[in-house]
Amino acid sequence: MTGAKLPPARFVRSVLKSFMAESGLEPRLFGPHLRVVNASKGKVDLELDITKDHTNRLKIIHGGTIASLVDLGGSLAVASEGLYATGVSTDLNVTYLKSGGKVGDKLQAVAECEKIGKTLAFTKVTFRNAQGELVARGSHTKYVTAAWKGSHPYTPPEGAEIADEVD
Repeated sequence: MTGAKLPPARFVRSVLKSFMAESGLEPRLFGPHLRVVNASKGKVDLELDITKDHTNRLKIIHGGTIASLVDLGGSLAVASEGLYATGVSTDLNVTYLKSGGKVGDKLQAVAECEKIGKTLAFTKVTFRNAQGELVARGSHTKYVTAAWKGSHPYTPPEGAEIADEVD
């Protein structure tokens, strides 16, 4: 089915599948515990089941886990604009407001692409705990010039694995 244009949610799930297959960090840190709940143009809803691997010595979610989610979430927000290649990071910022949860909790994240141009994409990610409280927010800037080359919106490259239909 490669070469065919996909709906945004399936396209973003396919990009996440590529991260999990090709990256060293994301499959070890997040594995099957991270899900794309929904995606539309410019916005991705994520959910993480917090496990011990995501926590610090205080037994709450580690700030590094949230920072990694800002990075990956920002990339998926760029993907939600139709780019399979999501560029490289130029800047990442995280503000921690309160604990995001402990083992067994779900952390909700909303990643949005606020602006995308020929050179840069600007994203933001907000995080809410199981009670719906805002616990952290991040911003992520990506250099996307090379990502535009040869891309066709919402069309994975030849040979890419396509995520199963969900919904």
